[in-house]
Amino acid sequence: MNIFPTKELKFKLIDDQAETLNRLNRRTEKSENLTSQHTDKSFRGIINGNEFKLISTTLGKGAFCVMTGTIESDRGNVNVEIHLVFRILLGAFLCFPIVAILIAILTGKEEPNPIFILVVIGQILVIRYAFIGLAFKFLSRESLNKLRDVLDFEWIKN
Repeated sequence: MNIFPTKELKFKLIDDQAETLNRLNRRTEKSENLTSQHTDKSFRGIINGNEFKLISTTLGKGAFCVMTGTIESDRGNVNVEIHLVFRILLGAFLCFPIVAILIAILTGKEEPNPIFILVVIGQILVIRYAFIGLAFKFLSRESLNKLRDVLDFEWIKN
């Protein structure tokens, strides 16, 4: 089980590699820091040859997912993961139920009870799958759709 979800997808180019890379370069604002900022481009990030590392420029939610990938002659792949900053924040958020129960036990407000362990595990699972999992699913789909529109490719079914 991964703590944070990822997606790895493959695609087939409709145009040739040069045209696709040209289109990506035109629609990407060059930035070493993958931070969200208002721009008229579709993406911010780094493009080195046929490799890229991008975030969407949608303010407020575009930086949540980082897309890394390569574009070969007629195919490519993209790997989507949660941005490092968000992984740190969400990791702290996942630790809240554990910290809360430890504080309650150490201050004497609650007596140690095996039910608390089940409650903490349940809360962590809800945070991971209901909040983080669903947010990643929807935000990564939005970013990947924008990438597909810019690069003009078709997904390859696994």
